Amino acid sequence: MISLGSLFSREPAPMLGIDVSSSSVKLVELSRNRSGDLVLERCAMEPLERGWITDGNIEKFDEVAEAVRRVVRKSGSKTKNVALALALPASAVITKKIILPGGLSDKELEAQVESEANQYIPFSLDEVSLDFCVIGPSANSVGDVEVLIAASRKEKVSDRQGLAEAAGLKPVVMDVESYASRMAAGRVIETLPNQGIDSLVALFEVGALTTSMQVMRNDDVLYERDQAFGGAQLTQLIVRQYGFSADEAEAKKRSGDLPDDYRAAVLDPFIESMAQEVGRALQFFFTSTPYNKVDHILLAGGSAALPGLTEAVTHQTSFACMVINPFDAMEMASSIQARKISREAPSYLTSTGLALRRFYQ
Repeated sequence: MISLGSLFSREPAPMLGIDVSSSSVKLVELSRNRSGDLVLERCAMEPLERGWITDGNIEKFDEVAEAVRRVVRKSGSKTKNVALALALPASAVITKKIILPGGLSDKELEAQVESEANQYIPFSLDEVSLDFCVIGPSANSVGDVEVLIAASRKEKVSDRQGLAEAAGLKPVVMDVESYASRMAAGRVIETLPNQGIDSLVALFEVGALTTSMQVMRNDDVLYERDQAFGGAQLTQLIVRQYGFSADEAEAKKRSGDLPDDYRAAVLDPFIESMAQEVGRALQFFFTSTPYNKVDHILLAGGSAALPGLTEAVTHQTSFACMVINPFDAMEMASSIQARKISREAPSYLTSTGLALRRFYQ
């Protein structure tokens, strides 16, 4: 079996969490203080040009590697060879929970997993990086254990491994993007009423081109869906309305340096469209499952903090909605610009989940 220090590495070493998406590279580094509380040591973001990464594939390897180097320099991290985590999109990974007998040795468990994996992976095991972790005792089968297996084509893993190494970093963990975002979201869910226990939570992560939805209850994912809708559409609307280039529009969108009629002419219609997309995604969930409501909607991603979005989503769906801040309840290192980070925090959900792998394996 092939593991990259593995998809579910158990290494406790210091680790950067780096999320490479279609629009940017985001870095988070965490530590703990003497009381055991999480400390945000460093975070940084570096934009990528459109087309450098497409559908999870690295099209411009050298340019993306240089962006990773820049984000590390920008963060001020002195440990350049620290372990690195890069997220894999869900489309590039096959995951499956299986039940196996308890009490197996590591070697026996590995052999059983490899045998079971043949049933779920549509290509030869020689072509994949395969790993697993034991989740715990089976809830329905006494004496058995529940095991999560994950597999990805070797080239998907080696591309990201090579990207990290080209940037002068050592890849230790390769995680699944949706798993990383759930890891970070879990801390926020625990702050909901009754610590979020038995609550139905819909997490929407709004990327540049795609919005991903996960509906969770406790530790179970009930539903997942990706929609072709994201923050890049707002940039395109700005281009059409004002005649800026795409780069100018993106920069002005981030800085807020836009004409007086921007809110009414561009932003409000976009927010309404986004709220409708959230409502449409929830309807797909309701028609595909026995459920007809959710208890909480959490929004993450670069466009999550747009003014008026949570209110528009609540109006559209009738469900409580909030923007997720993965840095909530963390101590901030002296180098962190708290005001800037509070604005950008929803963009760091996946990279925070990756950084948390240092403490939660």
